[in-house]
Amino acid sequence: MRMVDLIEKKKNGEMLTAEEIQWMISGYTKGEIPDYQMSAMCMAIYFRGMTMDETITLTMAMRDSGDVLDLSGISGVKVDKHSTGGVGDKTTMALGPIVASLGVPVAKMSGRGLGHTGGTIDKLECFPGFSTSISEETFKDNVNNIGIAVAGQTANLAPADKKLYALRDTTACVNQKSLIASSIMSKKLASGSDAIVLDVKVGNGAFMENAEDARALAQIMVDIGKGAGKQTHALITNMDQPLGNAVGNSVEVLEAIETLKGNGPDDFLEVVYALGKHMLLLAGKADSEEDALAKMKETIANGNALQKLREFVAAQGGDPSYVDDPSKLPLAPVVVEVAAPCDGYVKTLEARPIGHASMLLGGGRATKESDIDLSVGCILRKKIGDEVKKGDSLCTIYAQTAEAAEAASKEVLGAYEFSDSFVAKPTMIYAELM
Repeated sequence: MRMVDLIEKKKNGEMLTAEEIQWMISGYTKGEIPDYQMSAMCMAIYFRGMTMDETITLTMAMRDSGDVLDLSGISGVKVDKHSTGGVGDKTTMALGPIVASLGVPVAKMSGRGLGHTGGTIDKLECFPGFSTSISEETFKDNVNNIGIAVAGQTANLAPADKKLYALRDTTACVNQKSLIASSIMSKKLASGSDAIVLDVKVGNGAFMENAEDARALAQIMVDIGKGAGKQTHALITNMDQPLGNAVGNSVEVLEAIETLKGNGPDDFLEVVYALGKHMLLLAGKADSEEDALAKMKETIANGNALQKLREFVAAQGGDPSYVDDPSKLPLAPVVVEVAAPCDGYVKTLEARPIGHASMLLGGGRATKESDIDLSVGCILRKKIGDEVKKGDSLCTIYAQTAEAAEAASKEVLGAYEFSDSFVAKPTMIYAELM
């Protein structure tokens, strides 16, 4: 078998066999197939696509390129949640403690951020001492003992994906549905969960900018999950504006804590509840959607969800006092308010420029090696549908310097568009697939 022949085959729009895909992924993972040939294959796939059978085979080959975690020693139905990413997406920080407090074991592998804000691991490190570099034994013990653990992905968890994603990122081949789906699902399947809930973002702040593409991506991932014998549900959610009000690291942790205290933004809570509903149903911890929603609201109201966050932080070496006194979280010293230029209603609030503002402040990474400033960020004061008066604060910016704050302010102001007439609040949940 020769790689050049497989490239030619896919270039001509032909279907690769399971044996060919498995040989290709194995060879690339071992370093036997060079980057330039795999780059050519990715580009051929980008333009020619893959069938569902090819996509499932690719996913399984990537899953089996390294370790597959055995979570059978953890009692209960393990339900994993994954988001395709967006601006202000701190969902795991609130959702994990909520469902864990209701008996759903949360055994989650997460990564660091690359782009406008940090990833879940970066946010968790806002708690001094918190570590996601824990052994597999500690990881499983924590889930069994307190119901939740989050660890960084091991080097040998779907290593084919790690190599392939880095290659796609540098060859303009990221945004292809089969490649996105196989990348996400290979890691989810290698993580050992029993069931998977997917949050597929759509809008100007997401990979998929239109509903048709988002639905297609969601359906592919659901089909992959089912093909692997996992119950898989997907939600298509709105990312035309940032999720919640906070965009950054410490500020997002603060918002997650406030959400667990019952003070979360409505749009953020709507997404958290929608995802949590599916996690509870798949885990057999709720009898109906109404029952699931009632239980989630109750665990917030009685303080159990917040207590679960304290236990989670402490179990992984973090300082739980920050949960009770989030004012201890680091915030950059330069505070600037972005003022509304006119009266009216917020018509649009594009997520992408807000994400770029966070990058300018230092809250994200341009490369995997970039340092990240946990203390900078933006807190949105007005969102789509809100009435504003000239001079009202649209956003509070936390920056290290006045120059950085000014640059971020221009990005933030450019994200807003106003209307003289009333604007309705946007729909957050577009569709559910299962």
